[in-house]
Amino acid sequence: MSYLPLTALRSFEAAARTGSFRAAAAMLNVTPSAVSHAIRGLEDTLQTALFVRNGPRVELTPQGETLLIHVQSGFDALQRGIGAVSGQQRSVVRLHCAPSLAAQWLLPRLPRLLAAYEGLEVRIAASNDYSRFQTDAFDVDIIYGMDWAETYARSHHPRIVVVPLGEEVVTPLCSPALAARICDVRDLLSQTLIESDNKGVRWPVWFAANGLAAPEPHGPHFDRSFFSICTAADGLGVALESTRLAEREMASGRLVRPLPACNDVRYVGHWLTFPRAERYRPNVLAVARWIGAELGITLDLP
Repeated sequence: MSYLPLTALRSFEAAARTGSFRAAAAMLNVTPSAVSHAIRGLEDTLQTALFVRNGPRVELTPQGETLLIHVQSGFDALQRGIGAVSGQQRSVVRLHCAPSLAAQWLLPRLPRLLAAYEGLEVRIAASNDYSRFQTDAFDVDIIYGMDWAETYARSHHPRIVVVPLGEEVVTPLCSPALAARICDVRDLLSQTLIESDNKGVRWPVWFAANGLAAPEPHGPHFDRSFFSICTAADGLGVALESTRLAEREMASGRLVRPLPACNDVRYVGHWLTFPRAERYRPNVLAVARWIGAELGITLDLP
């Protein structure tokens, strides 16, 4: 078999990962025609079709899927080898995370993660603009919301792993002083109810689960759960929030559950995602397993 240029294999891997010759070209800082030419030459050399062209999108053929596994494995091995001989001792995991989970759950645990994996460097970014891994910006993404999880699962990118991070309990939370005035679900109707506008479970859902219609919104609105949690801890109203996100405030006594016997809502709010190729990168799976251990659940990892 003829020599396979590394640049052609890199173009193939980038196009497979993005599902687009144009996106692959932007990633590699070359022209789309250069990517197309490189892949066409690779197909001619291998005497097999690697992609099915569908307008601006491309999808791997079965032969392309097989080749991709070995190409990504080879690139990962090459990267590890270069690191081993170049004196680069630190391993980097680039993690993107939903903002409230990052602020309330992940960052407080960061010292434990770094202590568990000596030499690991974790780079964290937080936003609701989830990556979808169309570039090399992140290795792992923790997303919020079923809609986003389904979007990932249906993504044109065929190799994204989507793993649920267990159920969360959503319940009213408030300061101890305010809780003393709340003895029944109906008592909430006269309280200031803090609204988390981007929350998957909001007051109407919770009140319906407890046999009541929700009152008209009459409290402050926030677009991040950590704002709602902070405001409730300061005694300004009752927040409907995940006990996972509010665990520090609950542990310190700044927030309590005024109605521990109510019908709380349980749902899967956060999802761990990463490219399936990352199974060849031990640090990514190590971080994923650590997240599962911190949550007290066993993740179904590939």
